[in-house]
This record gives sequence, C-alpha cells and structure tokens, in this order.
Amino acid sequence: MRWFEQDGQRELADLVRHDQRRWLVTGAAGFIGSNLVESLLLLGQEVVGLDNFATGHRHNLAHVESVVGDAFARFTLIEGDIRDAETCARALEAVDIVLHQAALGSVPRSLEDPVTSHDVNVSGFLTMLDAARLAGVSAFVYAASSSTYGDEPNLPKQEDRIGRPLSPYAATKLFDEIYAEIYWRSYDFATTGLRYFNVFGQRQDPDGAYAAVIPKWTDRMIAGEDITINGDGETSRDFCFVDNAVQANLRAALIDAGEGARVMNVAVGERTTLNELFGLIKSELAEYQIHYDRSPVHGPERKGDVRHSLASIERAREAVNYAPTHTIGAGLVQAMPWYVEERARLLAGE
Repeated sequence: MRWFEQDGQRELADLVRHDQRRWLVTGAAGFIGSNLVESLLLLGQEVVGLDNFATGHRHNLAHVESVVGDAFARFTLIEGDIRDAETCARALEAVDIVLHQAALGSVPRSLEDPVTSHDVNVSGFLTMLDAARLAGVSAFVYAASSSTYGDEPNLPKQEDRIGRPLSPYAATKLFDEIYAEIYWRSYDFATTGLRYFNVFGQRQDPDGAYAAVIPKWTDRMIAGEDITINGDGETSRDFCFVDNAVQANLRAALIDAGEGARVMNVAVGERTTLNELFGLIKSELAEYQIHYDRSPVHGPERKGDVRHSLASIERAREAVNYAPTHTIGAGLVQAMPWYVEERARLLAGE
C-alpha cells in the first residue's frame, strides 16, 4: 500500500488529484526529488523536473518511469543548473508550485569543498527563489535541514530555537532560511522550509564518499564488508523515511497555514542510536537470507556532527496536518527490496 492510500492520507491524495496546477521539482533526478516526482505523477499531476545531474542519476528517473508507466508522459525534464537565472526562468514557465530539493548535501562534502557547497546551496537557492518570485508562483516549498540546529543542546528540536552551525553545509541551509525571511519581508513572497531529519529510502545513493549512513551500511553489509561507526555508536538520530518527506512537501504546498517564511521539522519524533540502527539493518537483511556476521569497527567522531538529534513535529502537525506514516522500522521494511536490487544493479555494472 502506498503512503497516500493509508488511513489519514487519502484526504491529501484527493486534494492533490483535484488540483490542476503545474509543479516544478528541482533536483528531480535525486533521492527525494525522484520520490516527489513519482507520487505526483501517480496522483495525476503534470510535473516539470530540473536537474544538472551533479548528484542526481538518470537511472532514478528511469526507475520512476518503470513504476508510473504511461503517467510518465506528464513529466518534462529540463537539464540545467539552479545557479543559472535563465534556466530557472525557463523551468518556471506555466508553473504554479515549486518543490525545491536541488542542493549539495553532506556535511563531509561541505568540509572538503565549502565554496562549491555555498555556491549551489546559497547562490543557487537565491537564484531559484528570485525566479519563482518573478514568475508569481502560488507556493514555494524548499528543503531546509536539521543541521541548522547546530550546537543547540535541547531535545526535542523546536523550530524557534537554534544554535550555531557546526559545518559549512549547516551554514548554507541557515542562509537559505534567512533569504526566505528577507523575501517575505521585502516582497511579500511566502515560503515554507522543511527541516529534514535524516531522510532515507529508495533511490538514495549507496555509492560514493558522501553516501548517507543507511544506504551505505546496507550496501556494505550485503557485500560482507566492514561497517565503521563514528564514535561509540550512541550518537542518535531521528531517522525519517522518504514517504514522510514527500507527504510533508505536498501538504506544505497545498494547505494554507498562513503567510510568511514559515519553517517546520519533518521527522518522526523518535530517536535511534547508531548501534540500534546497525542491529535493525542486520535484522532486516536476514529476511532476505543475507546474514551479516561481522562486528562494527569504531572510528573517531566525525567533524561537524551533532551528538543527538530528535525533532518536535508539533508545528507541522498543527500547521499542515502532517502525520508520519512510517517509523524507521517500517521504512526499512519498505526500502530494503530497493537496496538489495540496487546492489545487484551495481554489481552488474548497469
């Protein structure tokens, strides 16, 4: 059963189906972007995708096409960069709703190359934000980040209480929120920033130096390779399955909760330690007769990381009726077939 067919989500699905506006998804070939494209097409929408394939993959869009079938005819791809104003303007032609997902993610990437992270995540964000303002779109929803909380020690994380950024990536996401606020105050252009907490799921890249922990560990366990845990393993995160993030985007775009430059957490509201995560993935892989018998290797703490992360989701619940459909366990059950198939695809050199 798809997330929008579950109890509590059918009303949102009907709202989307009866909406005749045109959507733009930036970063459409990426992890969250391709999942947004898939859900929107299944719900009968016309979607424009923008991607420069710096981190997105054409095989993600091919996988979307295999899932949605003939509905893929309602998808238009524009290959280009969000830092180019002309490209942004072209992508926004006849578009009413923007779901801005394009960015260079990863704290380690930003520590290695802070200039490029700033260029894409701040300059690119501002270019798209301004183009959307000039195009007069009715809704602009963008991917913010839980990294914005920085060294704020209190749990759960609440939107109006942030600390100092701990990495260049976190700084770029804070800049985005500042610009969104400025555009509301200066131009009456309303936006919604979704502070994602450790989103995971199908089409999340398991390969490369900056892979997120769940696809990276899963891929290595399938291959029988060592797993490295940064620190003692008691670092905790609020892991959020991608269907929850998709739901939040659609709700933020379609449900009017007042004007302004609003931000809200997108998470589950539960904490899982890295040690617990290791056990969950190991157990789920056993369901596929993949038995991982190695103990994790513990390395040093990673620079720029916070120790614990847990979200309050009350603001999203009250503002747009957000209610996560998947805990980490349910998310792993749904995502695992894709992780196993993706490993086979990579081994086949496809």
